[in-house]
Amino acid sequence: MLSYTARRILVMIPTLIAISIIIFIIIQLPPGDYLETYINELKSQGEQVDPARIEYLKEIYGLDRPMHEQYLVWVWGLLQGDLGYSFEFELPVSEVVGDRLWLSMLLSISTIIFTWIVAFPIGIYSAVRQYSVGDYTLTFLGFLGLATPNFLLALVLMYLANVYFGVSIGGLMDERFIGQPWSLAKAGSVLEHLIVPVIVIGTAGTASLIRTLRANLLDELQKQYVVTGRAKGLSPGKLLLKYPLRIALNPFVADIGNILPRIISGAVLVSVVMNLPTTGPMLLRALQSQDMYLAGSFLMFLSLLVVIGTFLSDLGLAALDPRIRLEGRAEK
Repeated sequence: MLSYTARRILVMIPTLIAISIIIFIIIQLPPGDYLETYINELKSQGEQVDPARIEYLKEIYGLDRPMHEQYLVWVWGLLQGDLGYSFEFELPVSEVVGDRLWLSMLLSISTIIFTWIVAFPIGIYSAVRQYSVGDYTLTFLGFLGLATPNFLLALVLMYLANVYFGVSIGGLMDERFIGQPWSLAKAGSVLEHLIVPVIVIGTAGTASLIRTLRANLLDELQKQYVVTGRAKGLSPGKLLLKYPLRIALNPFVADIGNILPRIISGAVLVSVVMNLPTTGPMLLRALQSQDMYLAGSFLMFLSLLVVIGTFLSDLGLAALDPRIRLEGRAEK
């Protein structure tokens, strides 16, 4: 186990180096750079552009350097905890992100917890009580949740709240707390505003998780070892929890590598519709404006979460399912 863990950690290093090179190439692929996009916007507005100032800005931002030098400067900054400089906001990336990163993590982690708390008991019930009235009802609600776009549900809830209750449920805090230092009142406001976004974003994920868990558990309950356990007189609860449920959870443990990046990226459309101060819309804006260091830092952080999540998935699967072995063994 220890040797496997050490090897995986060593493999993560060249993997992240390769990912950083690919990310830097991708954000450099669009023609031009941020300054050229900025110049075109000024010209479209009828404003004059001073060539000397543009050259000065290129030198300040390092855009006149060769690509490999820009890459080395960027990577060296990342290793030192410096996420780079945002051209559009004219601030360090860490200051631009600010509370958005923590609010995104809070929103996404709350959504994941909500999804699991709601989906697991319903999925287990639907599998154990297959074709019952409750199973059909929950299946219908699951399909309804899958078919309803999150942003549409957000619009409907915002409309109903405004028309029937006269309140706005947009944002993650009251307007008076925006830009203010953290306090108990501000934290309480954030918790109050979390409820609706968590429900909206978690609806589709909950419905999908219910269907997946139900299908996996039904498949395990039909296998021979479960029939043998019933024949030996094991109680239904103990028989369910001993192996079928553990093995049915394998896809969710394996999906940790995808869950962690979603903590940062979040639901972009819902964030835009509900005016949520998360990192998703900022990443989209950075890509559109070719703010390369802001976009690159986001993408690199997401890639790091994927690599870490995949590593945790492998360890979790080995602990959850005794059939999975981390070390290869020769068959005699």
